[in-house]
Amino acid sequence: MISFIVAALVVGWLARSRAARIALDEPNARSLHVAAVPRTGGIGLLLGVAAGWSYAAPQLPWALWAALGLLIAVSLLDDVRGLSAAVRLAAHLLAAALAAPALISGHESMPLLALAVFAISWMCNLYNFMDGSDGLAGGMAVSGFLAYAIAAWLAGSVQFALLNLAVAAAAAGFLLHNFHPARIFLGDAGAVPLGFLAAAFGITGWLQQDWTWWFPLLVFSPFIVDASVTLARRLLSGARVWEAHRDHYYQRLVQLGLGHRGTALAGYALMALCGLAALWIMTLGTSLQYAALAAAGVLYVALIVAIERAWRARQATHA
Repeated sequence: MISFIVAALVVGWLARSRAARIALDEPNARSLHVAAVPRTGGIGLLLGVAAGWSYAAPQLPWALWAALGLLIAVSLLDDVRGLSAAVRLAAHLLAAALAAPALISGHESMPLLALAVFAISWMCNLYNFMDGSDGLAGGMAVSGFLAYAIAAWLAGSVQFALLNLAVAAAAAGFLLHNFHPARIFLGDAGAVPLGFLAAAFGITGWLQQDWTWWFPLLVFSPFIVDASVTLARRLLSGARVWEAHRDHYYQRLVQLGLGHRGTALAGYALMALCGLAALWIMTLGTSLQYAALAAAGVLYVALIVAIERAWRARQATHA
């Protein structure tokens, strides 16, 4: 409740006050909106998280705090003044390199360390990539961190559950002002830290045996699959992957006529399905778990094929 109320109040104030002019999201080649919108909502969301965490009294490694602070500072500067893709990527990699050794302390190995650095930096980037439609990124934070909280609570990690619950609650407070028509956006200062926490907490829960390795991947798969497949598709086509674009599947759904509201609601249904399925699959035996994960993979392939066909039909109609 603390996180929800603080986030809702601060984000609402940021959307209405002169502070909205600090950072405006001007429409560009990637945008699905046609007018400038404040992108300071992440500040309010993070203040909501901080308020909740002050109650939960988290005992996190100092390196995690340092990495999170670095990401917030660099992302906020990018929202206000704009930074090059190279600078942003360097900050993400540095933050991941700071956090990864602290997260895997006691489980040290070079392959695991490299995997942790990659996972954290990729989640920072992909969460930012997926923050391009009203209500989508906020909804993923609510669903994803709520699933983390439930799984941690069921495993007996009560304090860790509270940390995740605070993030979900703050995201819900932000979502009150971000659902279509959005009055404010997350901005990099909100999206990048959320991606960082999704990866960092996913690794933490796995290493302390609150869940299995695939649990965070399935919980956040609506974002992971879209961003990863889109990047691979653009690489194979020879596109400049660092340039703004509207090739993500969620962007295509908006352009296909589903709109921001319809895309968000469809996304929420998929997010809830993945979260609930992940919690249920963990109760199964190992062989049944992998069978269920294979079924989830088939579902994603079917969704991608359906959207690709609809997109090609649209292009043929407008040719």
